[in-house]
Amino acid sequence: MSYYFAKTLSIPFEEVVRRATEALKREGFGIITEIDVKDTLKKKINVDFRNYRILGACNPVLAHEALQLEDKVGTMLPCNVVVQETVEGKTEVAAIDPVASMQAIDNPLLKQAAERVQAKLRKAIETL
Repeated sequence: MSYYFAKTLSIPFEEVVRRATEALKREGFGIITEIDVKDTLKKKINVDFRNYRILGACNPVLAHEALQLEDKVGTMLPCNVVVQETVEGKTEVAAIDPVASMQAIDNPLLKQAAERVQAKLRKAIETL
């Protein structure tokens, strides 16, 4: 089982960030963190890196449900979505597969909740 699912687009990076944010919003996710890896690496260690953004996506209803089922699941939240430029000049969007990441937790109800999150993340990525 892969730990992520992805889609590659022939669309400029910033436009894909915008579209991914909108697609996630349609599925009930808000972006609660945004890490510009390119900018951070340049500022912190003076390294040039490709456009690479990590979006911390959270669906509050589903996050609340998961936290009620397993109080330490917050160590795995929010759901990270990566938007990055590829070597071929395209833009890739990849999202964590919550079902894969929750395999470490022995809680069948949490697995069911993760499947609902997975479906929403997958739909957001597929609609790009």
